[in-house]
Order: sequence, then structure tokens, then C-alpha cells
Amino acid sequence: MDRRFLTVLAISLVFALLVSAAFYQLARAGHSHTASKADMKDIVLAARAMNVGIAIKASDVHLGKIPASAFPHGAFSRIEDVVDRPVVSNILAEEPVLGGRLAAKGSGFGLAPVIPVGMRAVTVRVNDVVGVAGFVLPGMRVDVLVTGHPPQSASMITTTCLQNILVLSAGTTMQADSAGKAMPAPTVTLLVNPSQAEILTLASSDGRIQLVLRNPGDQLIEKTPGTEITQLYGIRGAPPPSPPARDSHPMLRRVSAPAVVKAPPPDEIVVFRGNKRSVEVLSGSAKTEGN
Repeated sequence: MDRRFLTVLAISLVFALLVSAAFYQLARAGHSHTASKADMKDIVLAARAMNVGIAIKASDVHLGKIPASAFPHGAFSRIEDVVDRPVVSNILAEEPVLGGRLAAKGSGFGLAPVIPVGMRAVTVRVNDVVGVAGFVLPGMRVDVLVTGHPPQSASMITTTCLQNILVLSAGTTMQADSAGKAMPAPTVTLLVNPSQAEILTLASSDGRIQLVLRNPGDQLIEKTPGTEITQLYGIRGAPPPSPPARDSHPMLRRVSAPAVVKAPPPDEIVVFRGNKRSVEVLSGSAKTEGN
């Protein structure tokens, strides 16, 4: 067989294999692209940053595409599923809207959806001093001090009535200033349980309250006895009244035993006989003797 013919045949086979491989790769890439399009899923994204307390409108969100395998748990695929739902946790722009950051429809707007089940929001009136010069911002934690006159006490006392309390809002603001600047507010709303709500209400009506800032990472509850105004000036306060004597109680009174009358000592006389000394009782014999 002609060698030239064999050479042309071999080259033709090589080119045929290369073309076939190229077409195979193109077909595979096209199939993968089609399959990837089929695996994409709609997801609701925030069109703008949304803060706590607002209700989502249709213009606040838009649809995006995401691989089905990367679809976050709790995300939404339809805009109507998130419209009119209050935001309970800040949402950034272009962030997926998750169910955990929203309250249920009809749960109210503003502060109400932020209050956890079993807790209460109590608002107290403050001034620049009580509000720590405006630095009590939403999200911070404070202690509540009350100053007043306890019953049956003439001395004024200051004591810590609540500790580690979360600030929900300062005035009508539920978000801290991004620059961390002071925001003067006439009222501060605190998150408390029902028992703490009673204490806070009584403290604000019966005495004067003061908010004290604390480190959010400090979860320690201190046991303080309170400070009286006499201690402030180094004066010892009046001792607490002693309990009534046991015998003074009508039910505990006892009958006293009759008193024992002792006889007077007998008359004695000392007698010296030479170098001997003796003591004699006038009514009897000698009591002791000695040199």
C-alpha cells in the first residue's frame, strides 16, 4: 500500500477525533448551562435597608435568582409572602429576607412585634441626668436605681431595684445612631417581665429613678444593701428597733418564782489568846481557829 495514502489517512483520523472532542465539549457545556438554568430559584431580596418596627411594602423588596442548592432556610420566593409583615431585626440592602427577621401579619407595627412572648415594654420619663446625658440608646443594658423614703424610716435611701435591663427605644427611636451620638429623649422604654414591670412602675411613681449604663457583656447580678443618706455623710444610722421581750408578750408571759429571803449573817467576835486567834459566833461555838 502507498505510504502517502497511509499518512493522509492517519492525519484525517486525528483531525476527526479532535473535531469530535470539540463538539462533545460544546454539547456538554450547553447541557450544563441548560441544567443550571433549570436549578435556579427565585428569592426575595431587600431593595433597601430596613430597620426594626417598619412594615414591608412591595417597593421595599425585589426578586433575585439563586441556585436551588444554596436557597437559605426561611427565605421566600414570592413578594406577597413578605408584604405587610413587620421587621423585628434589621435587614440590609440586597440581603435575603428571612422569616426569622419578620413578625406575623396582623401582629401590629412599631414596637409591639419586637416584644417577646411573656415580656413587657414599660416606658419611663427621663431627663438628661436620668438618661445618662442622652447616651441610653436602643440595644443597651442598664440598671435602675430608685431614691426615696422607705416606710417607717426618716432617712432617704438609694437602692438598685432592677439590673441588666434591655433598652428597647429612646423616645420614639428604636435604632441607635450610626455615629453613636447622644440622642436626647424624654422617655425610655425598657424590656422587663411582669414582676419587673410592677417594680419599675412603683419606683417611678413613689421615688426618683436613675438609669445606670452597664457593659452588655456583664451579666453579673450584684447584691447591694442600698445606701442611706446618713451613710453618705459618715453618720451611723439609728439602730434597728429591738424585738419585744419574750415575757412582754401576753401569750408568753410567765409567773415569776417567789423571791428567797436570805437570813442575815450571825454576829462574830475575834478572840486572841496569846499567839492564838479564834473567831467565835455569839450564838454558837467558834467558827475558825488559826495562829
